[in-house]
Amino acid sequence: MLFHNLAVPGEWMAQMNVGNHEIRISGRLVRIGRLTAEKHEFLHEPQQVVNGLRTCPLRIDLFTFLQEIGEVSQKYSYPMEWDNLAVLPVSTSEEWWTKQVNGKTRNMVRKAKKKGVEVREVPFDDALVQGITALYNECAVRQGKLFAHYGKDIEAVRRHAGTFLSHSIFLGAYLDDTLIGFLKLINNEARTHASVMHILSAVQERDKAPTNALIAEAVRFCATRCIPYLVYSSFAYGKKERDSLSDFKEHNGFRRVDTPRYYVPLTCAGSIAFRLGLHHRFVDRIPESLLARMRELRSAWHNRKFQSVAEVS
Repeated sequence: MLFHNLAVPGEWMAQMNVGNHEIRISGRLVRIGRLTAEKHEFLHEPQQVVNGLRTCPLRIDLFTFLQEIGEVSQKYSYPMEWDNLAVLPVSTSEEWWTKQVNGKTRNMVRKAKKKGVEVREVPFDDALVQGITALYNECAVRQGKLFAHYGKDIEAVRRHAGTFLSHSIFLGAYLDDTLIGFLKLINNEARTHASVMHILSAVQERDKAPTNALIAEAVRFCATRCIPYLVYSSFAYGKKERDSLSDFKEHNGFRRVDTPRYYVPLTCAGSIAFRLGLHHRFVDRIPESLLARMRELRSAWHNRKFQSVAEVS
């Protein structure tokens, strides 16, 4: 069992390996452990991980994990709450094209091809890292928020993008041999699902619909390998039910799937914290109407401050 501290400004965080699973622990008052690749990796035998965490030298109050895709009813006896994922059932590319997306999405994919966008699987090499770095540094604001990867140098991008390489697939969207979008896909060994870990396209090339083309290629990737589910993180975040991202997911065939999230108290403090709801963020207690207004103000402020490098709405 190996663990190390992670240097995250303003937050205590550590990472460890338990039973071939990378676990990230965060929090000061209540320390919560979860899979580092949560929403991309799922546990087949959670009790083995729980047993390993009980004997680790770090204090961990709560361990949380999501139930595996395809099993929507409660499977384990641990305390649980409902969470959600954006899931696209995959059978064939033709099924997706004719029955799971609408005419607008089909037109966007056609537009990408007509505009000369080519999507292909690419190796994780210097050329890809350089292309991703250029995309990261295109604009400081995306979706009304400061973009976390803006300003990173090439080595920082290499470390960030190079996680989980043993089961990662990179798709690149190219225009005249220039990378204008990429998608990082995590494919588990059992081929029960693949998940979108990161997808990003150039703002200046938005009119060429590279993001839609990348999703279409990810669906083809799953269909040709008989992978039954494509996952795109959560469908809804917190109390925010709808936004442009959830609309994009829905237009591309993803649907909200509610799934159990389990919380396993490992200390008395963890049990008390769970009963009191301290495992939730403070922001989750704020009414959605107020949060929506705060997001509007934040977006206006960032777009005004970074107007020259902000993502066009």
